[in-house]
Amino acid sequence: MENQTLNSKEQKQVLTRLMAYAKPHKKQMGLAFLLLGLATIGEVLGPIFVKIFIDDYVTPGIFPMNELTILASIYLFIIIANGFIMYFQSFQFQVIALKIIQQLRIDVFSKVQKLGMRYFDQTPGGGIVSRVTNDTEAIKEMFVSVLAIFLQSTFFIIGTFIAMFFLDVKLAFFCLLFLPILLWIIRTYRKLSSQFYQTLREKLSQLNAKLNESLQGMTIVQIFRQEERMKKEFGKINDEHFEAGMKNIKIDGLLLRPAVELVYTFGIILVLSFFGITSMNTSIELGVLFAFVNYLNRFFEPVNQALQQLSFFQQAIVSASRVFALLDEKELAPQQREDEDAHIALGKVEFRNVSFSYDGKTDVLKNIHFTANPGETIALVGHTGSGKSSIINLLMRFYEFDRGDIFIDGRSIKTFSMQELRQKMGLVLQDPFLFYGTVKDNIRLYNEQITDEQIRDAARFVQAHNFIEKLPEKYDYQVTERGSTFSAGQRQLIAFARTIATNPKILILDEATANIDTETEEYIQDALERMRRGRTTIAIAHRLSTIQDADQIFVLHRGEIVERGTHQQLLSMRGLYYKMYLLQNGLTEKVVNGVID
Repeated sequence: MENQTLNSKEQKQVLTRLMAYAKPHKKQMGLAFLLLGLATIGEVLGPIFVKIFIDDYVTPGIFPMNELTILASIYLFIIIANGFIMYFQSFQFQVIALKIIQQLRIDVFSKVQKLGMRYFDQTPGGGIVSRVTNDTEAIKEMFVSVLAIFLQSTFFIIGTFIAMFFLDVKLAFFCLLFLPILLWIIRTYRKLSSQFYQTLREKLSQLNAKLNESLQGMTIVQIFRQEERMKKEFGKINDEHFEAGMKNIKIDGLLLRPAVELVYTFGIILVLSFFGITSMNTSIELGVLFAFVNYLNRFFEPVNQALQQLSFFQQAIVSASRVFALLDEKELAPQQREDEDAHIALGKVEFRNVSFSYDGKTDVLKNIHFTANPGETIALVGHTGSGKSSIINLLMRFYEFDRGDIFIDGRSIKTFSMQELRQKMGLVLQDPFLFYGTVKDNIRLYNEQITDEQIRDAARFVQAHNFIEKLPEKYDYQVTERGSTFSAGQRQLIAFARTIATNPKILILDEATANIDTETEEYIQDALERMRRGRTTIAIAHRLSTIQDADQIFVLHRGEIVERGTHQQLLSMRGLYYKMYLLQNGLTEKVVNGVID
Protein backbone atom coordinates (compact mmCIF):
# COMPACT_ATOMS: atom_id res chain seq x y z
CA MET A 1 0.00 0.00 0.00
CA GLU A 2 2.94 2.33 0.66
CA ASN A 3 4.12 2.65 -2.92
CA GLN A 4 0.79 2.74 -4.72
CA THR A 5 -2.01 5.28 -5.02
CA LEU A 6 -5.07 4.59 -2.90
CA ASN A 7 -8.27 4.14 -4.89
CA SER A 8 -11.68 5.30 -3.62
CA LYS A 9 -12.51 1.94 -2.06
CA GLU A 10 -9.22 1.80 -0.16
CA GLN A 11 -9.66 5.40 1.01
CA LYS A 12 -13.11 4.52 2.38
CA GLN A 13 -11.68 1.50 4.19
CA VAL A 14 -8.96 3.64 5.76
CA LEU A 15 -11.47 6.32 6.79
CA THR A 16 -13.82 3.72 8.30
CA ARG A 17 -10.99 2.20 10.29
CA LEU A 18 -9.85 5.64 11.38
CA MET A 19 -13.33 6.60 12.56
CA ALA A 20 -13.45 3.42 14.68
CA TYR A 21 -11.04 5.20 17.02
CA ALA A 22 -13.85 7.67 17.80
CA LYS A 23 -16.15 4.97 19.24
CA PRO A 24 -14.85 5.24 22.83
CA HIS A 25 -15.76 8.94 22.71
CA LYS A 26 -19.44 8.59 21.75
CA LYS A 27 -20.74 10.87 24.51
CA GLN A 28 -18.30 13.66 23.70
CA MET A 29 -19.09 13.24 19.98
CA GLY A 30 -22.81 13.44 20.73
CA LEU A 31 -22.32 16.67 22.66
CA ALA A 32 -20.18 18.09 19.82
CA PHE A 33 -22.88 17.21 17.26
CA LEU A 34 -25.58 18.80 19.44
CA LEU A 35 -23.56 22.01 19.69
CA LEU A 36 -22.93 21.89 15.95
CA GLY A 37 -26.67 21.55 15.33
CA LEU A 38 -27.41 24.53 17.55
CA ALA A 39 -24.73 26.57 15.77
CA THR A 40 -26.28 25.68 12.41
CA ILE A 41 -29.72 26.79 13.59
CA GLY A 42 -28.21 30.09 14.73
CA GLU A 43 -26.51 30.60 11.35
CA VAL A 44 -29.75 29.90 9.46
CA LEU A 45 -31.97 32.10 11.66
CA GLY A 46 -29.77 35.21 11.28
CA PRO A 47 -30.72 36.10 7.66
CA ILE A 48 -34.41 35.33 8.35
CA PHE A 49 -34.51 38.01 11.07
CA VAL A 50 -32.85 40.49 8.67
CA LYS A 51 -35.41 39.53 5.99
CA ILE A 52 -38.26 40.20 8.45
CA PHE A 53 -36.73 43.57 9.35
CA ILE A 54 -36.42 44.64 5.68
CA ASP A 55 -39.78 43.36 4.39
CA ASP A 56 -41.97 44.07 7.43
CA TYR A 57 -40.47 47.31 8.70
CA VAL A 58 -38.02 49.02 6.28
CA THR A 59 -40.06 48.62 3.09
CA PRO A 60 -43.40 49.79 4.57
CA GLY A 61 -41.59 52.51 6.54
CA ILE A 62 -42.96 51.34 9.89
CA PHE A 63 -40.62 51.57 12.88
CA PRO A 64 -42.33 50.55 16.16
CA MET A 65 -39.60 50.81 18.81
CA ASN A 66 -40.85 48.02 21.07
CA GLU A 67 -41.08 45.43 18.26
CA LEU A 68 -37.77 46.51 16.71
CA THR A 69 -36.06 46.39 20.10
CA ILE A 70 -37.30 42.84 20.67
CA LEU A 71 -36.27 41.83 17.11
CA ALA A 72 -32.81 43.40 17.50
CA SER A 73 -32.36 41.83 20.96
CA ILE A 74 -33.24 38.35 19.67
CA TYR A 75 -30.90 38.79 16.68
CA LEU A 76 -28.07 40.03 18.92
CA PHE A 77 -28.66 37.18 21.38
CA ILE A 78 -28.46 34.63 18.54
CA ILE A 79 -25.17 36.12 17.27
CA ILE A 80 -23.54 36.15 20.74
CA ALA A 81 -24.87 32.70 21.72
CA ASN A 82 -23.76 31.29 18.40
CA GLY A 83 -20.22 32.57 19.04
CA PHE A 84 -20.06 30.74 22.39
CA ILE A 85 -21.59 27.58 20.92
CA MET A 86 -19.08 27.58 18.04
CA TYR A 87 -16.23 27.92 20.53
CA PHE A 88 -17.39 25.02 22.71
CA GLN A 89 -18.15 22.71 19.78
CA SER A 90 -14.72 23.44 18.26
CA PHE A 91 -13.09 22.84 21.66
CA GLN A 92 -14.98 19.56 22.03
CA PHE A 93 -13.82 18.31 18.62
CA GLN A 94 -10.21 19.23 19.43
CA VAL A 95 -10.27 17.33 22.73
CA ILE A 96 -11.69 14.25 20.99
CA ALA A 97 -9.08 14.53 18.24
CA LEU A 98 -6.18 14.74 20.69
CA LYS A 99 -7.45 11.72 22.65
CA ILE A 100 -7.80 9.71 19.42
CA ILE A 101 -4.28 10.56 18.27
CA GLN A 102 -2.94 9.83 21.74
CA GLN A 103 -4.40 6.32 21.54
CA LEU A 104 -3.25 5.84 17.95
CA ARG A 105 0.35 6.77 18.85
CA ILE A 106 0.28 4.36 21.78
CA ASP A 107 -0.98 1.59 19.47
CA VAL A 108 1.72 2.32 16.88
CA PHE A 109 4.51 2.51 19.46
CA SER A 110 3.29 -0.70 21.14
CA LYS A 111 3.22 -2.44 17.76
CA VAL A 112 6.80 -1.39 17.06
CA GLN A 113 7.88 -3.02 20.34
CA LYS A 114 6.31 -6.32 19.22
CA LEU A 115 7.79 -6.44 15.72
CA GLY A 116 10.41 -9.03 14.90
CA MET A 117 13.99 -8.19 14.06
CA ARG A 118 13.37 -9.04 10.40
CA TYR A 119 11.19 -5.95 10.08
CA PHE A 120 13.89 -3.67 11.47
CA ASP A 121 16.45 -5.33 9.18
CA GLN A 122 14.34 -4.35 6.16
CA THR A 123 12.93 -0.97 7.23
CA PRO A 124 15.00 2.20 7.79
CA GLY A 125 14.70 3.58 11.32
CA GLY A 126 13.87 7.05 10.03
CA GLY A 127 10.89 5.67 8.11
CA ILE A 128 9.49 4.12 11.28
CA VAL A 129 10.00 7.39 13.18
CA SER A 130 8.18 9.24 10.40
CA ARG A 131 5.13 7.03 10.79
CA VAL A 132 4.99 7.40 14.55
CA THR A 133 5.45 11.19 14.48
CA ASN A 134 4.75 12.90 11.14
CA ASP A 135 2.00 10.57 9.93
CA THR A 136 0.08 10.58 13.21
CA GLU A 137 0.41 14.37 13.32
CA ALA A 138 -1.21 14.57 9.86
CA ILE A 139 -4.05 12.35 11.12
CA LYS A 140 -4.48 14.67 14.10
CA GLU A 141 -5.03 17.59 11.72
CA MET A 142 -7.84 15.64 10.08
CA PHE A 143 -9.69 15.18 13.37
CA VAL A 144 -8.92 18.68 14.64
CA SER A 145 -9.63 20.68 11.49
CA VAL A 146 -10.96 18.57 8.65
CA LEU A 147 -13.60 16.52 10.43
CA ALA A 148 -14.97 19.47 12.38
CA ILE A 149 -15.14 21.70 9.30
CA PHE A 150 -16.58 18.94 7.08
CA LEU A 151 -19.33 18.23 9.59
CA GLN A 152 -19.93 21.91 10.18
CA SER A 153 -20.08 22.57 6.42
CA THR A 154 -22.47 19.66 5.91
CA PHE A 155 -24.78 20.93 8.65
CA PHE A 156 -24.64 24.47 7.28
CA ILE A 157 -25.33 23.36 3.70
CA ILE A 158 -28.35 21.28 4.76
CA GLY A 159 -29.65 24.08 6.97
CA THR A 160 -29.13 26.63 4.19
CA PHE A 161 -31.09 24.58 1.65
CA ILE A 162 -33.93 24.10 4.12
CA ALA A 163 -34.09 27.88 4.56
CA MET A 164 -33.92 28.40 0.77
CA PHE A 165 -36.88 26.07 0.20
CA PHE A 166 -38.74 27.91 2.93
CA LEU A 167 -38.23 31.20 1.07
CA ASP A 168 -38.68 30.08 -2.57
CA VAL A 169 -39.07 26.44 -3.66
CA LYS A 170 -38.51 27.05 -7.40
CA LEU A 171 -35.27 29.02 -6.95
CA ALA A 172 -34.00 26.52 -4.36
CA PHE A 173 -34.43 23.73 -6.94
CA PHE A 174 -32.40 25.77 -9.43
CA CYS A 175 -29.61 26.14 -6.85
CA LEU A 176 -29.55 22.37 -6.34
CA LEU A 177 -28.18 22.10 -9.90
CA PHE A 178 -24.83 23.37 -8.59
CA LEU A 179 -24.38 20.39 -6.25
CA PRO A 180 -23.37 17.86 -8.98
CA ILE A 181 -20.79 20.37 -10.29
CA LEU A 182 -19.30 20.81 -6.82
CA LEU A 183 -19.26 17.04 -6.23
CA TRP A 184 -17.43 16.59 -9.56
CA ILE A 185 -14.80 19.16 -8.47
CA ILE A 186 -14.31 17.33 -5.15
CA ARG A 187 -14.06 13.92 -6.83
CA THR A 188 -11.53 15.17 -9.40
CA TYR A 189 -9.41 16.84 -6.73
CA ARG A 190 -9.34 13.72 -4.56
CA LYS A 191 -8.37 11.53 -7.48
CA LEU A 192 -5.49 13.75 -8.65
CA SER A 193 -4.15 14.83 -5.27
CA SER A 194 -4.10 11.34 -3.74
CA GLN A 195 -1.13 10.20 -5.80
CA PHE A 196 0.84 13.37 -5.03
CA TYR A 197 0.24 13.10 -1.29
CA GLN A 198 1.29 9.45 -1.44
CA THR A 199 4.58 10.59 -2.96
CA LEU A 200 4.90 13.45 -0.46
CA ARG A 201 4.56 11.16 2.57
CA GLU A 202 6.94 8.60 1.09
CA LYS A 203 9.58 11.23 0.30
CA LEU A 204 9.21 12.71 3.79
CA SER A 205 9.79 9.25 5.21
CA GLN A 206 12.92 8.90 3.04
CA LEU A 207 14.15 12.31 4.22
CA ASN A 208 13.81 11.18 7.83
CA ALA A 209 15.60 7.93 7.06
CA LYS A 210 18.48 9.73 5.34
CA LEU A 211 18.73 12.26 8.18
CA ASN A 212 18.73 9.47 10.79
CA GLU A 213 21.42 7.57 8.86
CA SER A 214 23.70 10.63 8.60
CA LEU A 215 23.29 11.50 12.29
CA GLN A 216 23.96 7.95 13.44
CA GLY A 217 27.04 7.69 11.23
CA MET A 218 28.30 11.27 11.55
CA THR A 219 31.75 10.14 12.67
CA ILE A 220 32.21 7.98 9.56
CA VAL A 221 30.72 10.68 7.32
CA GLN A 222 33.29 13.21 8.50
CA ILE A 223 36.26 10.83 8.65
CA PHE A 224 35.75 9.66 5.06
CA ARG A 225 34.66 13.10 3.83
CA GLN A 226 31.22 11.91 2.73
CA GLU A 227 29.52 15.23 3.49
CA GLU A 228 29.11 16.17 -0.18
CA ARG A 229 27.69 12.76 -1.13
CA MET A 230 25.21 12.81 1.77
CA LYS A 231 24.24 16.37 0.82
CA LYS A 232 23.56 15.33 -2.79
CA GLU A 233 21.52 12.28 -1.79
CA PHE A 234 19.52 14.31 0.71
CA GLY A 235 19.10 17.09 -1.87
CA LYS A 236 17.82 14.65 -4.50
CA ILE A 237 15.12 13.31 -2.18
CA ASN A 238 14.31 16.85 -1.06
CA ASP A 239 13.90 17.97 -4.69
CA GLU A 240 11.52 15.05 -5.37
CA HIS A 241 9.54 16.03 -2.27
CA PHE A 242 9.44 19.64 -3.53
CA GLU A 243 8.24 18.60 -7.00
CA ALA A 244 5.41 16.49 -5.57
CA GLY A 245 4.45 19.42 -3.33
CA MET A 246 4.43 21.85 -6.27
CA LYS A 247 2.17 19.57 -8.32
CA ASN A 248 -0.27 19.46 -5.45
CA ILE A 249 -0.15 23.24 -5.01
CA LYS A 250 -1.07 23.66 -8.68
CA ILE A 251 -4.07 21.39 -8.24
CA ASP A 252 -5.06 23.28 -5.08
CA GLY A 253 -4.80 26.58 -6.93
CA LEU A 254 -6.97 25.36 -9.81
CA LEU A 255 -9.62 23.11 -8.29
CA LEU A 256 -10.21 24.57 -4.85
CA ARG A 257 -11.30 28.19 -4.30
CA PRO A 258 -11.01 29.48 -7.93
CA ALA A 259 -13.29 26.73 -9.30
CA VAL A 260 -15.81 27.14 -6.48
CA GLU A 261 -15.76 30.94 -6.81
CA LEU A 262 -16.61 30.52 -10.51
CA VAL A 263 -19.59 28.33 -9.66
CA TYR A 264 -20.60 30.82 -6.93
CA THR A 265 -20.53 33.66 -9.47
CA PHE A 266 -22.88 31.72 -11.76
CA GLY A 267 -25.10 31.13 -8.72
CA ILE A 268 -25.33 34.86 -7.98
CA ILE A 269 -26.10 35.56 -11.66
CA LEU A 270 -28.87 32.93 -11.52
CA VAL A 271 -30.45 34.39 -8.36
CA LEU A 272 -30.30 38.00 -9.58
CA SER A 273 -31.62 37.02 -13.02
CA PHE A 274 -34.51 35.12 -11.41
CA PHE A 275 -35.50 38.06 -9.25
CA GLY A 276 -34.95 40.50 -12.15
CA ILE A 277 -37.26 38.57 -14.47
CA THR A 278 -39.81 38.07 -11.67
CA SER A 279 -39.85 41.82 -10.91
CA MET A 280 -41.06 42.56 -14.46
CA ASN A 281 -44.40 40.89 -13.77
CA THR A 282 -44.83 41.27 -10.02
CA SER A 283 -43.24 42.97 -7.07
CA ILE A 284 -40.45 41.21 -5.20
CA GLU A 285 -39.54 41.33 -1.55
CA LEU A 286 -36.13 42.89 -0.98
CA GLY A 287 -35.75 40.92 2.25
CA VAL A 288 -36.19 37.65 0.35
CA LEU A 289 -33.57 38.78 -2.20
CA PHE A 290 -31.16 39.72 0.59
CA ALA A 291 -31.77 36.42 2.39
CA PHE A 292 -31.27 34.37 -0.79
CA VAL A 293 -28.00 36.12 -1.69
CA ASN A 294 -26.87 35.71 1.94
CA TYR A 295 -27.79 32.03 1.98
CA LEU A 296 -26.05 31.47 -1.34
CA ASN A 297 -22.90 32.93 0.17
CA ARG A 298 -23.39 30.81 3.30
CA PHE A 299 -23.80 27.77 1.05
CA PHE A 300 -20.65 28.29 -1.00
CA GLU A 301 -18.42 29.49 1.85
CA PRO A 302 -18.69 26.17 3.76
CA VAL A 303 -18.03 24.37 0.47
CA ASN A 304 -14.94 26.54 0.03
CA GLN A 305 -13.81 25.79 3.57
CA ALA A 306 -14.42 22.07 3.11
CA LEU A 307 -12.47 22.04 -0.14
CA GLN A 308 -9.62 23.94 1.51
CA GLN A 309 -9.48 21.13 4.07
CA LEU A 310 -9.44 18.43 1.37
CA SER A 311 -5.67 18.75 1.12
CA PHE A 312 -5.38 17.96 4.84
CA PHE A 313 -7.90 15.17 4.40
CA GLN A 314 -5.84 13.59 1.62
CA GLN A 315 -2.68 13.88 3.70
CA ALA A 316 -4.46 12.28 6.64
CA ILE A 317 -5.83 9.37 4.58
CA VAL A 318 -2.45 8.65 3.03
CA SER A 319 -0.74 8.96 6.42
CA ALA A 320 -3.36 6.72 8.03
CA SER A 321 -2.81 4.08 5.35
CA ARG A 322 0.91 4.07 6.18
CA VAL A 323 0.20 3.87 9.92
CA PHE A 324 -2.29 1.02 9.44
CA ALA A 325 0.21 -0.79 7.21
CA LEU A 326 2.57 -0.73 10.20
CA LEU A 327 -0.18 -1.85 12.58
CA ASP A 328 -1.02 -4.72 10.20
CA GLU A 329 2.61 -5.80 9.84
CA LYS A 330 2.82 -9.60 10.17
CA GLU A 331 6.55 -9.74 10.88
CA LEU A 332 6.10 -10.10 14.62
CA ALA A 333 8.63 -11.25 17.18
CA PRO A 334 8.60 -15.06 17.63
CA GLN A 335 5.51 -16.25 19.49
CA GLN A 336 5.78 -18.69 22.36
CA ARG A 337 3.65 -21.74 23.20
CA GLU A 338 3.86 -20.86 26.88
CA ASP A 339 3.86 -23.63 29.46
CA GLU A 340 3.24 -22.43 33.02
CA ASP A 341 5.58 -25.12 34.38
CA ALA A 342 8.46 -24.13 32.09
CA HIS A 343 11.21 -22.58 34.20
CA ILE A 344 14.95 -22.36 33.64
CA ALA A 345 16.63 -23.95 36.67
CA LEU A 346 19.96 -25.36 35.48
CA GLY A 347 20.70 -23.58 32.21
CA LYS A 348 21.50 -26.57 30.00
CA VAL A 349 21.36 -25.46 26.34
CA GLU A 350 21.02 -27.87 23.45
CA PHE A 351 20.78 -27.17 19.72
CA ARG A 352 19.35 -30.12 17.77
CA ASN A 353 19.83 -29.99 14.00
CA VAL A 354 18.87 -26.31 13.73
CA SER A 355 18.87 -24.76 10.26
CA PHE A 356 17.93 -21.15 9.61
CA SER A 357 17.61 -18.62 6.81
CA TYR A 358 17.02 -14.88 7.03
CA ASP A 359 15.47 -14.57 3.58
CA GLY A 360 13.87 -18.01 3.28
CA LYS A 361 16.25 -18.94 0.46
CA THR A 362 19.84 -19.16 1.64
CA ASP A 363 20.62 -21.01 4.86
CA VAL A 364 23.01 -19.20 7.17
CA LEU A 365 22.90 -22.09 9.67
CA LYS A 366 22.93 -25.74 8.60
CA ASN A 367 22.15 -28.61 10.99
CA ILE A 368 23.69 -26.99 14.05
CA HIS A 369 23.96 -29.53 16.84
CA PHE A 370 25.71 -29.02 20.18
CA THR A 371 25.13 -29.14 23.95
CA ALA A 372 26.24 -26.68 26.61
CA ASN A 373 25.95 -28.27 30.04
CA PRO A 374 25.21 -26.25 33.21
CA GLY A 375 28.27 -24.35 34.37
CA GLU A 376 30.17 -24.94 31.11
CA THR A 377 31.69 -22.24 28.94
CA ILE A 378 31.45 -22.84 25.23
CA ALA A 379 32.91 -20.58 22.57
CA LEU A 380 31.82 -19.94 18.99
CA VAL A 381 34.59 -18.94 16.60
CA GLY A 382 34.83 -18.51 12.87
CA HIS A 383 35.33 -16.00 10.12
CA THR A 384 32.87 -13.15 9.53
CA GLY A 385 29.58 -14.48 8.16
CA SER A 386 30.12 -18.00 9.46
CA GLY A 387 26.91 -17.91 11.54
CA LYS A 388 28.09 -17.15 15.08
CA SER A 389 25.74 -14.22 15.71
CA SER A 390 22.86 -16.09 14.07
CA ILE A 391 23.14 -18.80 16.72
CA ILE A 392 22.88 -16.13 19.43
CA ASN A 393 19.94 -14.49 17.63
CA LEU A 394 18.01 -17.75 17.63
CA LEU A 395 18.87 -18.54 21.25
CA MET A 396 17.64 -15.07 22.31
CA ARG A 397 14.45 -15.59 20.23
CA PHE A 398 15.09 -12.54 18.07
CA TYR A 399 14.18 -14.63 15.01
CA GLU A 400 11.88 -17.60 14.47
CA PHE A 401 13.25 -20.88 13.13
CA ASP A 402 11.26 -23.76 11.71
CA ARG A 403 13.83 -26.53 11.24
CA GLY A 404 15.27 -28.31 14.23
CA ASP A 405 14.79 -27.14 17.79
CA ILE A 406 16.58 -25.53 20.72
CA PHE A 407 16.18 -26.98 24.21
CA ILE A 408 16.83 -25.44 27.62
CA ASP A 409 16.81 -27.88 30.54
CA GLY A 410 15.22 -30.46 28.26
CA ARG A 411 12.30 -28.24 27.15
CA SER A 412 11.82 -26.60 23.77
CA ILE A 413 12.75 -22.93 23.93
CA LYS A 414 9.36 -22.18 22.39
CA THR A 415 7.54 -23.35 25.54
CA PHE A 416 9.10 -20.74 27.85
CA SER A 417 7.50 -17.36 28.34
CA MET A 418 9.46 -14.41 27.00
CA GLN A 419 9.66 -13.03 30.52
CA GLU A 420 11.29 -16.24 31.75
CA LEU A 421 13.80 -16.24 28.89
CA ARG A 422 14.72 -12.59 29.37
CA GLN A 423 15.09 -12.97 33.15
CA LYS A 424 17.23 -16.09 33.01
CA MET A 425 19.42 -15.21 30.00
CA GLY A 426 21.88 -12.34 30.13
CA LEU A 427 23.24 -10.86 26.90
CA VAL A 428 26.25 -8.55 26.61
CA LEU A 429 26.85 -7.15 23.12
CA GLN A 430 30.03 -5.93 21.49
CA ASP A 431 28.61 -2.39 21.32
CA PRO A 432 26.48 -1.88 24.46
CA PHE A 433 23.55 0.53 24.33
CA LEU A 434 23.08 3.01 27.16
CA PHE A 435 19.81 4.88 27.60
CA TYR A 436 19.31 8.51 28.52
CA GLY A 437 19.03 8.57 32.32
CA THR A 438 21.26 7.91 35.31
CA VAL A 439 23.95 5.24 35.67
CA LYS A 440 21.74 3.60 38.27
CA ASP A 441 18.80 3.52 35.85
CA ASN A 442 20.96 1.95 33.15
CA ILE A 443 22.01 -0.87 35.46
CA ARG A 444 18.57 -1.43 36.95
CA LEU A 445 16.72 -0.81 33.66
CA TYR A 446 13.68 0.26 35.71
CA ASN A 447 13.34 -3.17 37.34
CA GLU A 448 12.13 -2.04 40.78
CA GLN A 449 12.93 -5.46 42.24
CA ILE A 450 16.63 -4.64 41.95
CA THR A 451 17.68 -2.57 44.97
CA ASP A 452 20.33 0.15 45.06
CA GLU A 453 22.56 -2.15 47.08
CA GLN A 454 22.26 -4.90 44.45
CA ILE A 455 23.21 -2.33 41.81
CA ARG A 456 26.37 -1.44 43.75
CA ASP A 457 27.18 -5.11 44.34
CA ALA A 458 26.84 -5.80 40.60
CA ALA A 459 29.10 -2.83 39.81
CA ARG A 460 31.71 -4.02 42.31
CA PHE A 461 31.48 -7.52 40.88
CA VAL A 462 32.47 -6.33 37.38
CA GLN A 463 34.96 -3.74 38.67
CA ALA A 464 32.82 -0.78 37.55
CA HIS A 465 32.27 0.62 41.04
CA ASN A 466 35.58 2.49 41.21
CA PHE A 467 35.09 4.60 38.09
CA ILE A 468 31.39 5.21 38.87
CA GLU A 469 32.30 6.54 42.32
CA LYS A 470 34.63 9.07 40.66
CA LEU A 471 31.76 10.55 38.59
CA PRO A 472 30.36 13.94 39.77
CA GLU A 473 27.09 12.44 41.00
CA LYS A 474 28.28 8.84 41.22
CA TYR A 475 25.40 6.44 40.51
CA ASP A 476 23.05 9.37 39.85
CA TYR A 477 25.32 10.73 37.12
CA GLN A 478 23.27 11.63 34.04
CA VAL A 479 24.08 9.48 31.01
CA THR A 480 23.90 11.31 27.66
CA GLU A 481 22.47 9.70 24.54
CA ARG A 482 24.11 6.30 23.92
CA GLY A 483 26.58 7.05 26.75
CA SER A 484 28.77 9.20 24.51
CA THR A 485 30.63 10.74 27.48
CA PHE A 486 31.94 7.32 28.59
CA SER A 487 34.78 5.37 27.05
CA ALA A 488 34.00 2.11 25.25
CA GLY A 489 35.38 0.19 28.20
CA GLN A 490 33.25 2.08 30.71
CA ARG A 491 30.11 1.51 28.67
CA GLN A 492 30.91 -2.18 28.52
CA LEU A 493 31.46 -2.39 32.29
CA ILE A 494 28.05 -0.80 32.89
CA ALA A 495 26.55 -3.34 30.49
CA PHE A 496 28.24 -6.15 32.48
CA ALA A 497 26.81 -4.75 35.70
CA ARG A 498 23.36 -4.56 34.09
CA THR A 499 23.57 -8.24 33.17
CA ILE A 500 24.91 -9.43 36.53
CA ALA A 501 22.22 -7.48 38.43
CA THR A 502 19.56 -9.84 37.02
CA ASN A 503 21.55 -12.94 38.10
CA PRO A 504 20.99 -14.94 34.88
CA LYS A 505 21.38 -18.72 34.56
CA ILE A 506 22.69 -18.46 31.00
CA LEU A 507 25.29 -15.86 30.06
CA ILE A 508 25.76 -14.87 26.42
CA LEU A 509 28.78 -12.82 25.43
CA ASP A 510 28.85 -11.46 21.89
CA GLU A 511 32.54 -10.48 21.60
CA ALA A 512 32.05 -8.59 24.84
CA THR A 513 35.71 -7.57 25.24
CA ALA A 514 36.36 -6.55 21.63
CA ASN A 515 36.05 -2.79 22.21
CA ILE A 516 37.84 -2.72 25.57
CA ASP A 517 41.39 -1.51 25.95
CA THR A 518 44.04 -3.87 27.32
CA GLU A 519 44.11 -2.31 30.80
CA THR A 520 40.32 -2.45 31.19
CA GLU A 521 40.28 -5.99 29.79
CA GLU A 522 42.62 -7.10 32.52
CA TYR A 523 40.22 -5.64 35.10
CA ILE A 524 37.19 -7.52 33.80
CA GLN A 525 38.80 -10.86 32.97
CA ASP A 526 38.61 -11.76 36.64
CA ALA A 527 35.00 -10.53 36.73
CA LEU A 528 34.18 -12.64 33.68
CA GLU A 529 35.70 -15.66 35.36
CA ARG A 530 33.47 -15.16 38.41
CA MET A 531 30.45 -14.42 36.22
CA ARG A 532 30.83 -17.74 34.46
CA ARG A 533 30.92 -19.78 37.66
CA GLY A 534 27.70 -21.72 38.08
CA ARG A 535 26.35 -20.35 34.79
CA THR A 536 26.16 -21.73 31.30
CA THR A 537 28.20 -19.33 29.19
CA ILE A 538 28.11 -19.04 25.42
CA ALA A 539 30.73 -16.66 24.05
CA ILE A 540 31.37 -15.41 20.54
CA ALA A 541 35.04 -14.64 20.15
CA HIS A 542 37.25 -13.26 17.40
CA ARG A 543 40.36 -13.11 19.58
CA LEU A 544 41.13 -16.74 20.30
CA SER A 545 43.29 -15.77 23.28
CA THR A 546 40.15 -14.86 25.25
CA ILE A 547 38.52 -18.31 25.04
CA GLN A 548 41.43 -20.72 25.44
CA ASP A 549 40.04 -21.92 28.78
CA ALA A 550 36.56 -22.70 27.33
CA ASP A 551 35.21 -26.20 28.01
CA GLN A 552 34.23 -26.55 24.36
CA ILE A 553 35.06 -24.52 21.27
CA PHE A 554 32.94 -24.81 18.13
CA VAL A 555 34.45 -23.63 14.85
CA LEU A 556 31.89 -22.46 12.28
CA HIS A 557 32.37 -22.16 8.55
CA ARG A 558 29.60 -21.17 6.16
CA GLY A 559 26.89 -21.96 8.68
CA GLU A 560 28.20 -25.35 9.76
CA ILE A 561 30.19 -26.57 12.77
CA VAL A 562 33.29 -27.97 11.11
CA GLU A 563 35.43 -28.51 14.21
CA ARG A 564 34.79 -28.92 17.93
CA GLY A 565 36.93 -29.54 21.01
CA THR A 566 39.15 -27.79 23.54
CA HIS A 567 41.84 -25.30 22.59
CA GLN A 568 44.61 -27.92 22.64
CA GLN A 569 42.51 -30.50 20.83
CA LEU A 570 41.68 -28.08 18.03
CA LEU A 571 45.30 -27.06 17.62
CA SER A 572 46.30 -30.71 17.33
CA MET A 573 43.72 -31.19 14.53
CA ARG A 574 45.65 -28.66 12.39
CA GLY A 575 42.44 -27.54 10.75
CA LEU A 576 40.68 -24.17 10.44
CA TYR A 577 41.11 -23.25 14.11
CA TYR A 578 44.82 -24.04 13.86
CA LYS A 579 45.16 -21.69 10.88
CA MET A 580 43.20 -18.94 12.63
CA TYR A 581 45.43 -19.26 15.68
CA LEU A 582 48.58 -18.98 13.57
CA LEU A 583 47.21 -15.96 11.73
CA GLN A 584 46.14 -14.07 14.84
CA ASN A 585 49.33 -14.66 16.80
CA GLY A 586 51.80 -14.30 13.95
CA LEU A 587 53.35 -17.63 14.91
CA THR A 588 55.15 -20.12 12.74
CA GLU A 589 53.95 -23.69 12.52
CA LYS A 590 57.16 -24.84 14.22
CA VAL A 591 56.44 -22.78 17.36
CA VAL A 592 52.87 -24.08 17.56
CA ASN A 593 54.09 -27.66 17.17
CA GLY A 594 56.36 -27.12 20.15
CA VAL A 595 53.43 -25.84 22.23
CA ILE A 596 51.25 -28.81 21.29
CA ASP A 597 53.97 -31.35 21.93
